Amino acid sequence: MKTILSKDFSFIEKNAAVLNSTKPSSRGINRRGFLQVAGATGAGFSLASFMSANKIQAAELEELGHLELNAFVEVNANGSIRLYAHTPEKGQGIKTSLPMIIAEELGADWNDVTVVRAPMNEARYGAQRAGGSTSTPREWNPMRRAGAAARVMFISAAAKQMSVSPSLLYTENSQVINRESGQGLGFAELAVAAALEPIPDIDSLVFKDRSDYKLIGTKVGDVDNHIMVTGGGGLYGSDIQLPDMLYAVYEKCAATYGKVVSANLDHIKSMTGIVDAFLVEGNDNVGELLDGVAIVARSTWQAFKAKQELEVEWDITSASTDNNEEIFARALEVAAAAWPQELQIAASGDVEQQYENSNTEVLESNYRFPYLAHACMEPMNCTAHYHSDNNSLDIWAPTRQPGITLNSVENVFDIPQESITLHQMRMGGSFGRRRLQDYSCEVTAIARRFDVPIKLLWTREDDMIHDQYRPGGVYAFKGAVSREGRAVAMQTHLIGPAVRGRATAGTRLAASEFPALNIDNFRAAVSLIDTNTPTGSWRAPGSNATGWAVQSFMAEMAHAADRDYVEFLIEMMGAPQWFEPGNVNSLNTGRAVDVIKLAAEKSGWGKTLPAGRGMGFAFHFSHAGHVAEVVELSIDDNKKISIHKITVAVDIGPIINMSGALKQVEGGATDGLNSMLNLEISMQDGKIQQENFHQYNLLRMRNAPLNIEAHFIQSEYDPTGLGEPVLPPLMPAVTNAIFAVRGERIRTLPLSKAGYTI
Repeated sequence: MKTILSKDFSFIEKNAAVLNSTKPSSRGINRRGFLQVAGATGAGFSLASFMSANKIQAAELEELGHLELNAFVEVNANGSIRLYAHTPEKGQGIKTSLPMIIAEELGADWNDVTVVRAPMNEARYGAQRAGGSTSTPREWNPMRRAGAAARVMFISAAAKQMSVSPSLLYTENSQVINRESGQGLGFAELAVAAALEPIPDIDSLVFKDRSDYKLIGTKVGDVDNHIMVTGGGGLYGSDIQLPDMLYAVYEKCAATYGKVVSANLDHIKSMTGIVDAFLVEGNDNVGELLDGVAIVARSTWQAFKAKQELEVEWDITSASTDNNEEIFARALEVAAAAWPQELQIAASGDVEQQYENSNTEVLESNYRFPYLAHACMEPMNCTAHYHSDNNSLDIWAPTRQPGITLNSVENVFDIPQESITLHQMRMGGSFGRRRLQDYSCEVTAIARRFDVPIKLLWTREDDMIHDQYRPGGVYAFKGAVSREGRAVAMQTHLIGPAVRGRATAGTRLAASEFPALNIDNFRAAVSLIDTNTPTGSWRAPGSNATGWAVQSFMAEMAHAADRDYVEFLIEMMGAPQWFEPGNVNSLNTGRAVDVIKLAAEKSGWGKTLPAGRGMGFAFHFSHAGHVAEVVELSIDDNKKISIHKITVAVDIGPIINMSGALKQVEGGATDGLNSMLNLEISMQDGKIQQENFHQYNLLRMRNAPLNIEAHFIQSEYDPTGLGEPVLPPLMPAVTNAIFAVRGERIRTLPLSKAGYTI
């Protein structure tokens, strides 16, 4: 695929033959080569690359009924607008919010808008990936450009028809309107003329003033709501139904990296509905393809039944032998040892001098956090149709990283990426899990033996025991507070697992992690313990443990200093400053103080509470989001917790979809509570002990918090994501509230280990 990195008109001229010969696309419009000439840039796409194609299409509006203004915007003959959503949707609402940005800049009436999932084509659309709350900040400007460019073209066309200056015109409700006369022309009337207008230079685009927003910041329902409620439509990977499709399951060794030796294949093949059963040799990459046994049947239930009767001989010579208690025992040994100077990642001042100072009080604490599963409500699944005549593949993949899917399939099976058609599917949750491509590679390995589509479905047990887990670990802290009540020194030592010598997202600690830059005397180190249990990204990677541990220990320091924790935090932030201006992943102390103060105000922090009731406070900065939270709870004599109110103050810049933002706040807070109550993954001889929800006790609806109050500071900064930042501070807010009520400091999760229930 050709990528245009500049406004290169000559490339279009040179490829005129391509433009004139390309077959009509599956989207029902003859785009005459858009896939070849729509180039990706740092802005997401090149506006100039659409010019010739627009001219070719303009004459076809009456015949085809619609045409494109750019890669993301298509105008129908009746004036309705079709916007293309290119970023994977996993429940975070990005399929709705990004088109809202385009519609706002375009001036489209949202009621005229239809959102369509874009095909996989990064040369055309720019990055097509989701995760880490990165989609919104990455796509904010490209989506504004897409809308603004189309708006300029409509206004230019209208100005000629009205014989007025473009400066007198604006767009609203899918019309171009004259400010002086009030005369309006609908987008349908202007579509052909707009398509013939010169493509505006990206640098010339002027975005709407935020005070003029009509759509951004309002509550808009998910564009897939109707399909999700009524069913049908092949929205999710598990919904896919194709002609002649067969159904597959895949059995792997319970101890990761075990090799398949043999299986009772003859018996399995003799069962009703079974089409085939065979051994698969993997590439020993847990994120791609491990050894296993495939069973293919005419129905899901026939495949599941056969799997229950499958007997496999495994070679476990190289398999995992991990035991989680041994891992944690080793971690605590490391924590008790001397400071690992050679593993230090950050250092300032002289912490040892402060520890030895007779005017300081020194505290030491270890915080232990468990391994966790992703437990997506939709287990892993994937559908593939291999075409042996030309070594090509259609794959329907619920993945948040389609590019990695293509890379993995090409790497494992030698199918060129240009021969792979990837159909993006909505995901029933991801939380980091669907970055890995084991399910995509497994279904491809199976599909290569057939000439019909194959749908691979994991059971819940498969999903639980073959996850890439949130790594467990230990945070070892030491700190000193002065007689004046100030934090004067602190050290952070993270001890966590490496997987076969490699650190994963949950066992990385940034050198600038708060409060590294806020205390004069500070140091941090990371020690890794080699293990074999797969780990990876889990909602708010790293921060999901760091936020709890750091904010809990800092609350200990404030208590030792006899200080109110909110005042303690505000003092630590110091004067407003952005440590790395322009870097959204750098702490801005001014924004931090603002959310801290807002959460305290809205929660009534410091108010008198009845006996048995208390409040806990926490702040955390992660994934470019500044978030402070207050949990108000009560605890009875049997340690049963009742959550009365959760107050969340957030600064992620302007909110695009208020409905989506509220969902993310409520979901993040609820998920944080869920993850700290009962959940823990444990290993014995390399085998995961929790196989289903009766052993992995997720928070039930009847126990979920009813009163989650969200407050947004819509600052002047560009927007960032909200999928991650709310979860980390919830956990320390809860444990700090428990301390306020009972005087018990929780240093080991889950809470059930200390006898707490909800």
